[in-house]
Amino acid sequence: MTTNASPHPSAVSDGASRRLAGTLGPGAIVFMVVAAAAPLTVIAGTVPLGISAGNGAAYPASYLVCTVVLLFFAVGFTAMAKHLPGAGAFYTYITQGLGRHAGLGSAFLALLSYTAVQGAVYGYIGAAVNDFVTAHGGPELPWYVWALAVTAVVAILGYRHIDLSGKVLGVLLVCEVGIVLVIDASVILRGGGDEGFSTAAFHPGEFFSGAPGIALIFAIAGYIGFEATAVFRDEARDPGRTIPRATYLALLVIGGFYALSSWAMVSAWGDEGAVAIATENPEGMITETATRYVGAIAGDLVQIFLITSLFAALLSFHNVLSRYIFSLGNSAALPAGCGRSHDKHASPYVASVVQTVSALVLILASAFAGLDPVTEVFAWFAGVSSVGIVALMTLTSVAVLVYFGRTRVDRRLWNTVIAPLLGLVGLAGLLIMTVANLPLLVGGSSTLAAVIGVLLVGTFAGGAAVAVLRPHAARQNTALPQHHTNDTIIDKEIAR
Repeated sequence: MTTNASPHPSAVSDGASRRLAGTLGPGAIVFMVVAAAAPLTVIAGTVPLGISAGNGAAYPASYLVCTVVLLFFAVGFTAMAKHLPGAGAFYTYITQGLGRHAGLGSAFLALLSYTAVQGAVYGYIGAAVNDFVTAHGGPELPWYVWALAVTAVVAILGYRHIDLSGKVLGVLLVCEVGIVLVIDASVILRGGGDEGFSTAAFHPGEFFSGAPGIALIFAIAGYIGFEATAVFRDEARDPGRTIPRATYLALLVIGGFYALSSWAMVSAWGDEGAVAIATENPEGMITETATRYVGAIAGDLVQIFLITSLFAALLSFHNVLSRYIFSLGNSAALPAGCGRSHDKHASPYVASVVQTVSALVLILASAFAGLDPVTEVFAWFAGVSSVGIVALMTLTSVAVLVYFGRTRVDRRLWNTVIAPLLGLVGLAGLLIMTVANLPLLVGGSSTLAAVIGVLLVGTFAGGAAVAVLRPHAARQNTALPQHHTNDTIIDKEIAR
């Protein structure tokens, strides 16, 4: 996963105190990103919903479609990464392609989107821990008590060096992926259920039956966070090679795992049986599958690893958000203190504390409002995040095309025009479907969907306003990695 880290550089000057350091290789970054996707949570929660509300037994094909679209997106994304000096991910790309106003608007939108998804997971993990504890004879406590306890652990790990988080996430990820692969193997070795292996996912007619648009919305939600590979470039061992490899590997691992595991779940129950259990008992589908094909102990392990899966997602999103805040602090969009790194841990410790405080605010506000941790906290915040992230990816695709069209720093037609254009078409389609079905994602409330839409647009507009009020914001990023050398074209682009 990671090699032994060399001694961390001490921040002996203000310049050094605004740099992050690390020795992350492709494997460690993939662990970080795949952990954010929370694969067991997706298999246990999203897959049954996609089967019941989407296109039934053909749902596994939705992951293949999303993987292809995002691979097209990744071609331009990684090609442009080689020419950018900072580690701000989406907002860095959009700034370079579409200008400071759109860039800062997207930066604030990204902060809202990732904070929302983190809030959603805190609600889910609070409920999951309480259910597990009470099921084993423990005391029943409010969900937010458990959520606050988890927040404390995440805060400690996020404050320290990134290599520690990488190791923790690696262990947790192996556990959650391992139990699902054991279930997959048991189903496959037994030749599926009574009807054998499902073939619905391989027939286009089956895929377009039911509601394929809704199926794709549920599927794309499982990839949230994959683009965070670029956020860790300053802490990568060799970012020029590590980031592209980690991005492609993360997409292939996530997409392949989801497609295989959802297909195995359908095969375990048969086409009609899978739809029936996904509709009647969605939250218990994976547990019943594990118990039926592996044994009772596997069902218990699924419950345990579901909690660790949620924790891994929280830790990963915390790290991503901290680095967004750190980068914005170094570009004058947020107070300069947010852009400081720790003398010993070389971590964005101020940004990490800010992110912990924002998580506490969400948890406490939800608790005081009396929101249900799953049907309201999880569903509403996840709805906000889904729209925001897909919108950001669509804007980034446009930025990639504009950037290469203007600068001509890379003349490879496939990498700079064809693949990014195909990714843009696919993402634009997904964005339209997500917006159209937003009421469904937030419990069927058109009013709440409208409020979320206004919140997202207002956040983007607020970021653009910061670019007007603070002319130096996002003009440059002082947190340049020590191994990066700016070329003349990049200097000119940043100075615009």
